[in-house]
Amino acid sequence: MKHQAIRTAAVAATTAAALLTPGLANAQTAVAEGWKFTVEPYIWLPTVKGELNYGPPPLGGGSARVKIDPDNYFDSLDMAAMVTGTARNGRWVLGTDLIYLHFSGTDGKVQSVDLNPGPGPVNISTSSVNAGATSDLKGVVWTMAGGYALVQEPKANLEVLGGFRYLGLDAETNWSLTTTITGTGPGGRTATFARQGGVSKREDIWAGIVGLRGRANFGESDWFARGYVDVGGGGSTFTWQGVAGIGYAFKWGDLVVDYRYLYYSQDDDKLLDNLSFGGLAIGANFRF
Repeated sequence: MKHQAIRTAAVAATTAAALLTPGLANAQTAVAEGWKFTVEPYIWLPTVKGELNYGPPPLGGGSARVKIDPDNYFDSLDMAAMVTGTARNGRWVLGTDLIYLHFSGTDGKVQSVDLNPGPGPVNISTSSVNAGATSDLKGVVWTMAGGYALVQEPKANLEVLGGFRYLGLDAETNWSLTTTITGTGPGGRTATFARQGGVSKREDIWAGIVGLRGRANFGESDWFARGYVDVGGGGSTFTWQGVAGIGYAFKWGDLVVDYRYLYYSQDDDKLLDNLSFGGLAIGANFRF
């Protein structure tokens, strides 16, 4: 799964560069002097999908692997706040992006139960006894990156970036099965997983990232396309993010509509077996 995600991110980065480069190849650079800033509050309406791993299991007990796949985004969204901004001086750029999301009562199910506290596989499927599960997710995503404009002129630009992304995630799941799961744990001892219960876990994930960001006008009009892609990781974590959208430029700034996708995965007994957020975002980008 991780290799497939890496290939997907690589294809996205290559495609973004290919789409932006032809219109920029013959452009004459015009580097502005002094600091210029942008602040863009936006509304992102992502669907959330993934698998949470609440392992490792305690001795004599079990841990759950939970699939999240809500039917209705708005039924589970409690709060969301997003803002991004940049500071530029000549070809140098520094940017940050901050996202807060809180989902509660998100639909899902317990896919399987692990009764082995060691490195062994998840060993009991619960598909035939699953009666439902709900999960609460509360998290902050903070991205910080600096970079350099390979191409910069009034109608188009292309920047290469490097930095980090932080995800602080609190997850809580309450489940209901039709029966208690009983199996054999370490040393031949009996281990059980309760028919009903709840569990919570927190992860603080830091990942280094590299990426590309670009923008190009449609001819001489005020309409433009923009794109962003990054890929990164750290330790057992892999992450990538992609943004593609269109906008219209005014004297004060821009109105933009994007599709944004954010993906995380982790190895071992970490919380995020995989987790993705994807959906439309609408923002107003103020320049000063």
